[in-house]
Amino acid sequence: MTMPMNIHPKYITNDDGEKLSVVLSIEEFEEILEDYEDLAIVAQRKDDKLTSHEDFLEELKQDGII
Repeated sequence: MTMPMNIHPKYITNDDGEKLSVVLSIEEFEEILEDYEDLAIVAQRKDDKLTSHEDFLEELKQDGII
């Protein structure tokens, strides 16, 4: 996730000056989308069981990976 976000929105308004839409550059949009996807992954994993580094290494050894 990038910190802090540096976006430059451009607003489309109606005749009364009410904001109707926002225009972002592709780069800014993709940055926001990437941050959103990262946050969604964090939310999905919030209840995952935590594994210590030692246990993780032991699992890798048992599986013959290291």
